[in-house]
Amino acid sequence: MKDRILECFEKKKQWTIKDLERKLKCQSSKDFTQLIQALNALEDERILCNNHSVYFYIDQKEFVVGKVKDISKYEFMVSNGEDKVYVPKKYGRNAFDKDEVLVHCTKKKNEIIHIYSRGITKVTGTFYRRKGQFIFYSDVDLHASFQIQNLDEFNIEHRMKALVLITKYTDPLQCRIEKLLGYEYEKGMDITSILSANNVRQHFSDKVLAQADAMPKEVQEAERQGRSDFRDLMTVTIDGDDAKDFDDAISIEKTQQGYRLYVHIADVSHYVKEGSPIDQEAFARSTSIYVADRVVPMLPFALSNGICSLNPHVDRCTLSCVMDIDFSGRCLHHEIVPSLIHSNQRCTYAKVNRFLQGDEQAQKEYEDIQELLYSFEACAKLLQARSHDRGTIDFNTKEPKLVLDEEGKCIDVQCRERGFAEQMIEEAMILANVCVAHTLNTCEIPGIYRVHETPDPKKVSHLTMLAHSLGIRTSFYPDSVTTKEMQQFLESIQDPALCDVLSYVALRAMQKARYDANCLGHFGLSLSEYCHFTSPIRRYADLVVHRMLRKYLFLQNKQDKNTDLAKCERQAFYISGKEKDAVNVERQVNDYKRAEYMEDKIGQIFKGNIVSVHNFGFFVELPNTVEGLVPIHSLDDYFDFDEVASRLISQDRKKIYTIGQKVKVVCESVDKLKGQVSFVLK
Repeated sequence: MKDRILECFEKKKQWTIKDLERKLKCQSSKDFTQLIQALNALEDERILCNNHSVYFYIDQKEFVVGKVKDISKYEFMVSNGEDKVYVPKKYGRNAFDKDEVLVHCTKKKNEIIHIYSRGITKVTGTFYRRKGQFIFYSDVDLHASFQIQNLDEFNIEHRMKALVLITKYTDPLQCRIEKLLGYEYEKGMDITSILSANNVRQHFSDKVLAQADAMPKEVQEAERQGRSDFRDLMTVTIDGDDAKDFDDAISIEKTQQGYRLYVHIADVSHYVKEGSPIDQEAFARSTSIYVADRVVPMLPFALSNGICSLNPHVDRCTLSCVMDIDFSGRCLHHEIVPSLIHSNQRCTYAKVNRFLQGDEQAQKEYEDIQELLYSFEACAKLLQARSHDRGTIDFNTKEPKLVLDEEGKCIDVQCRERGFAEQMIEEAMILANVCVAHTLNTCEIPGIYRVHETPDPKKVSHLTMLAHSLGIRTSFYPDSVTTKEMQQFLESIQDPALCDVLSYVALRAMQKARYDANCLGHFGLSLSEYCHFTSPIRRYADLVVHRMLRKYLFLQNKQDKNTDLAKCERQAFYISGKEKDAVNVERQVNDYKRAEYMEDKIGQIFKGNIVSVHNFGFFVELPNTVEGLVPIHSLDDYFDFDEVASRLISQDRKKIYTIGQKVKVVCESVDKLKGQVSFVLK
């Protein structure tokens, strides 16, 4: 039936049901039912669209089906893979961010003509008392009013924030209060609202907390049995200044061939048993979420900051990856064992960096562990050189460091510095992850791998064309680029601004790293085997890997491999989705706080670089990572968009705005709740 229907649409693009019924000679109710079922299937497949008057064929030359992204106060972007179109909001048909829509593209305009599904189902906002009644105002302006259906079920007060569920997308929107969040003026309520709107699990149930509180506060005698005792080794943790959960520690010894490096990881699987209330909640969260003013942990604090955390001066149960490394940075041998450690000191990245730079105060504070730190530095340099020779790509990404005042308001945005202390830990953790992945793969142990597949040739082709337009040569083919070739290309760029921008474009050309039960390799690190093992306090994938090591390597179980492999496949798919959600939430909070910082900067002049160009304008990034849009309508001329070269060209060709270009801008407006900043050229 579907093929017969499509034959009709080849002859005519629009049909009513009655016309189709006659054309296809539907004689019985069974024929009519088959017709309706086939039409519904073709609509679900986004081949046909029903506008409640006629069915019409979705010609890809004329229509785009995709997800809406609210990119500025003027435009929506609708994207479906590589296909992207920009829709002025006046032609947006009351679409919201994340909706799946159908766009009709003509020479005159792009217009959303159909909304398939809604991406926003829950909204946070504030109740205000107006003329004796409570009116709900959403945090993000949806250009809609709200009718609250269950107002009488809650004790609402003036300026109280709530999370509401949209039940009908009418005018006004029909909603029900799901929960009250507190008062809008409470410290941190802005971020609580963002987390709530994104369905982030912010509280542990009483059952989970009770189980966590019942855990031992220190290592018991029975737990020491069967573990390699590394308590006599000089051992340290190195983390950020604000870190409170320490899931990795380092020991190192010099050998005749080079170094013996110990990476000790918290043995979370010893305490969090599969299927327990804590485990079920940890899987539901799958990852800790780090936002401006808090951590939303995967595990309760009694575990993440207590018995599982490798705190100084206490015994802790760990899994240790012991690696022998020669003076060329090769790992000659490794062993993974259940272990017991006793951390001698809690170090911070900032102080270790100062220590390595010769700061007297830091050297005095770390005097007892100076031999360890110097050996670790030397070993890390060997590992780093070998990683570079292998082809590991440094995408030169920038991370914001948000400075908040006592009330939680963002008062400064800085570019987060990354010293050698951070790189030392990174090299050690990567090597441990490689060793564990190799063990899983060669021993045929079920597990979850961290995979990063080869880049999309179309996106790499765009990168090469962009580079050529900027006068930068490439020497690789888009459909067969290697990690080493990408590394050499990025390192060949002399202009720092262009290097930053093209690194960003290259990163966008990459596939998204994800979890998989199959060992598919990691393109960015140029590795054939890789997994996550080193952060079980904050990543569920690592916890699964620990369980599989215990079951099949330590306890030598010979059964259940097929069952566990199928389970790992399901878990990897779910965890990958939760990781993506967490990244989106973290990015949303960062955008919100950066916009908050810019609120009192309206009218001020800034210098920045153009980092992306579109047919509706271009985005400018300031040195502190704040990014804003210069809309095309604010430019004093008519401009054509050259997509290949990512530039806007005036009709007289006297003005060109291209990626990587340095510009002066004035902050024109800020929409804090949408995390958007608008600039105009100075």
